[in-house]
Amino acid sequence: MLYFIGLGLADVDDLTVKGLRIIKNCKEVYLETYTTILQVDQKTLEEFLGIQLIPADRELVELSADKILKNAGEYDVAFLVGGDPLSATTHTDLILRAVELNIPYKIIHNASIMNAIGSCGLQLYHFGETVSIVFWTDTWRPTSFCEKIIANRRRGLHTLCLLDIKVKEQDEASYMKKTKTYLPPRFMTTAQAASQILESAKQLQVEDLINDKTLCIGAARIGWSDEKFVTTTLRRMADEVDLGRPLHSLVIVGQLHPLEIDYLKIHTLESSFDQLALENNQCLSR
Repeated sequence: MLYFIGLGLADVDDLTVKGLRIIKNCKEVYLETYTTILQVDQKTLEEFLGIQLIPADRELVELSADKILKNAGEYDVAFLVGGDPLSATTHTDLILRAVELNIPYKIIHNASIMNAIGSCGLQLYHFGETVSIVFWTDTWRPTSFCEKIIANRRRGLHTLCLLDIKVKEQDEASYMKKTKTYLPPRFMTTAQAASQILESAKQLQVEDLINDKTLCIGAARIGWSDEKFVTTTLRRMADEVDLGRPLHSLVIVGQLHPLEIDYLKIHTLESSFDQLALENNQCLSR
């Protein structure tokens, strides 16, 4: 059996009883390391579980998938994922390949950003399509994520923006060398994401829907002991807000319900928040 087991958002206390029981009975246990990070490191997890984990970065999973699947056909193998196993679409490929090889699999779900974002104060059923925002480079500046935000705004829906993570990114200078070298990990901040959204909106000429005064929520380390939320405008998020260490997420606000407005006041930076919320709703009601 191949098990995909969600670890939840923060630390060992988030692991489900079912997940823990299965892990204890598996011969091999992989720890996926490229779609998110936890509040605790691999060593802490190993001490809690009483086993040795096999770190699985993107390169290992892509190059060794056949080995993982072959072993899962002979004995129990677990693939541990921060959050929920299916929050990241990259794990679907392993499931489909297991099905092709007639290898049974089971998914053990857990909390993830996709449902925990509700703790910012917005109602989950008011969210539209989730988007991913990648780091821009000098030669690659995609705006497709902004087009999806615009579509959600036009429908009055909130947008959860998942921000780029660069872990074990190969140094371009080492591509032609025998020995690979890797860049330090990078995690996009809410400030960087807000800046890219504003630039994209200007480029796409949709500043009637997304502009400096558009309301947004910065979320940092959701589920951790020091989680933080800040509600402000996109311009202030880009220029003034520092939410500290990763991971960050950003929500672009849609049409606001009165209860959502009251909740967002808990962590807003705006003294005139009621007026901004009114203007936001009027903009989306046109």
